Amino acid sequence: MSASLLNQPLLVLANLPDQALAERLSNTLVEQGLAACVNILSPVQSVYRWQGKVQRDSEIPLLIKTTQGRYQELQQAIVHAHPYDVPEIIALPITAGLPAYLAWMQDETARPLRV
Repeated sequence: MSASLLNQPLLVLANLPDQALAERLSNTLVEQGLAACVNILSPVQSVYRWQGKVQRDSEIPLLIKTTQGRYQELQQAIVHAHPYDVPEIIALPITAGLPAYLAWMQDETARPLRV
């Protein structure tokens, strides 16, 4: 993968079943350099079909800022920490943004992790 593709900024959306897990996962992602920033949003009501039944649950949405180069590790970390069989993990490319912010995202997710 080319360096420019590895540095492609991404916004990853994920929902967690409770506030405590959302906070723990967010801290882990930032501490490990897998995300530059995670916004923990207010609870939402999610309506979805699972195993043939319509479900309705309260969930905590996360907005995770990362880069393509860290995406696979970030996805693995979410799957590992998540209690759902099939957690929602959706990555959207960021096509524009404040250059200084995008550079900061790149720096925060670059290897090796700076402590």
